Amino acid sequence: MDLSYQYLHNINSPFDLKKLKPEELVAVSQELRQFIIDVVSNNPGHFGASLGVVELTVALHYIFNTPDDRIIWDVGHQAYGHKILTGRRDSFHTNRKYRGISGFPKRSESEYDSFGTGHSGTSISAALGMAVGSNLKQEQRHTVAIIGDGSMTGGIAFEGLNHGGSQKNNLLVILNDNNMAIDPNVGALKEYLLDITTSQTYNKLKSDVWNLLGKLNKIGPGTRSMVQKFENALKSALLKQSNLFESLGFRYFGPVDGHDVTYLAQVLGDLKNIPGPKLLHCVTVKGKGFIPAEQNQTAWHAPGVFDKNTGERLVLTTDKPTPPRFQDVFGHTMVELAEQNQKIVGITPAMPSGCSLNIMMEKMPDRTFDVGIAEQHAVTFAAGLAAEGLVPFCNIYSSFMQRAYDQVIHDVALQNLNVVFCLDRGGLVGEDGATHHGVFDIAYMRTIPNIVVCSPLNEEELRNMMFTAQQPDMGTWSIRYPRGNGSMPDWQKPMKAIEVGTGKILRDGNDLAILSFGPLGVDAAKAIDKLHADGISIAHYDMRFAKPIDTNILTQVGKRFSTIITLEDGSLMGGFGSAVLEWLNDNGFNTKVVRLGIPDRFIEHGKPQELYHECGLDADGIYQTAKRIATHKVVGKVV
Repeated sequence: MDLSYQYLHNINSPFDLKKLKPEELVAVSQELRQFIIDVVSNNPGHFGASLGVVELTVALHYIFNTPDDRIIWDVGHQAYGHKILTGRRDSFHTNRKYRGISGFPKRSESEYDSFGTGHSGTSISAALGMAVGSNLKQEQRHTVAIIGDGSMTGGIAFEGLNHGGSQKNNLLVILNDNNMAIDPNVGALKEYLLDITTSQTYNKLKSDVWNLLGKLNKIGPGTRSMVQKFENALKSALLKQSNLFESLGFRYFGPVDGHDVTYLAQVLGDLKNIPGPKLLHCVTVKGKGFIPAEQNQTAWHAPGVFDKNTGERLVLTTDKPTPPRFQDVFGHTMVELAEQNQKIVGITPAMPSGCSLNIMMEKMPDRTFDVGIAEQHAVTFAAGLAAEGLVPFCNIYSSFMQRAYDQVIHDVALQNLNVVFCLDRGGLVGEDGATHHGVFDIAYMRTIPNIVVCSPLNEEELRNMMFTAQQPDMGTWSIRYPRGNGSMPDWQKPMKAIEVGTGKILRDGNDLAILSFGPLGVDAAKAIDKLHADGISIAHYDMRFAKPIDTNILTQVGKRFSTIITLEDGSLMGGFGSAVLEWLNDNGFNTKVVRLGIPDRFIEHGKPQELYHECGLDADGIYQTAKRIATHKVVGKVV
């Protein structure tokens, strides 16, 4: 710990923070912000969001009695300062590293992490549950949820507000309003909050009202009621509309400057003495205090390694041709397809740059839709478009697709609508860890009737699957592909339709068969080359479809091989390997099937190559498994 951090190096818990004078909180905030910059510049992580809530973080831990008082951070991108102030300062350099601390709040990591949060919108519901739980146990404590205005676009946030306003619990919701998720926010809520924050008349007069409300604990119930009515009438008159949060049963306070730490501490201290559900509207700047992050908030959400002095983002370069990212192949292919087929539209829940739909959005803004952080709405919105004869490509991260499972079944597949789900980040994603690994979609999608479940080996196959999915009468598709780069530098080849439910043989062999599903087939090919050098003959099939599965290939391998290996970047429970087992069993084959995939546990965070090695899914792990099986076969059995 650099001793130049005069305050921060003495803060090992919020108890130490509380020893300081209110005026010293400004210096603490400055040091905390610089510490985040120093560490994240060398150890990449989520950057802008945490810089934007530095003062709010300091004020919260200064005023509230954590961990007895509960603080629930929505998503967790904004929780770095919280981790540093709660005993993890000296381990913060391990953030998101293999076997280091998590990039998100995690209950098993610290008693200060009241609730684990990796997906957006959950904080209000969780905080309400904890507040009600405290009351039922007759425990007196404060419960605070910090939610960004981007997360407020999700339905679960409104569900929590709707319920929370009817429960007279000591719940404080802090709306961190920076007009950003990863990309700029969209929708009517954005405009509503903008009206509040830019109303000069309202902001000029609300300070006087605030001074009265801050003293509510000193006046009688009758006067308190009168002031509240006056406040509500003032807000409605000046904003020319009723206050959304007041109509849901929350006392609304704000907007306040989210970077004035001493004033925030005063406000939070006042709010502790006001009973019932309350919402404090804080206006902040994402990336505050680091000019490049303030000026380009999307790029600096998670910028990678950068020079903390110049703001230059450091990108490794190579002379070799670099394969593109799968997401960029998707983005460029969408434009090509949409130019050929006027029925195609693109949909994403708040991830246009994350999934590269922004490429189409720039060229065809009237045919691309960012619906906000609202996966359920995205799916049913796509269903409505498909019902009108359009062909929506709905791009959702695999782990976020879990949030809209009912809509996939009820609104899309049940009606056999031609919606093409492109599931980005399928498989292990790396440093974001268990909350973001997309390992369940193969299993949960293939149980649904009327749906095609597929995964490309490479970029060319991704294009061909997208091309095939938008052909007439194709029904519902789920195309999953991983985060990161593919394997084909020369990828932009003419697209062609492929026969649904067919795989292809990549290499023939006699000793053993490997059936791979998706891009892990590239690692399988490397392992097979090494096995061939050892004198072991391996047949390799790129299955492409988990549903419908290629029964011709399964019949062939069932007859030819006593043992086969299935390979997938997804859950072993109910996944592609299970599909192979089911079909072989149902059709009278007693072929031994060894399944390689994600085991029945949550995989933590780390570099992708570290996690694949841990699961035995890298080229070396595939090689070791295949060699063990091939050299220990006895009368068709593995011993």
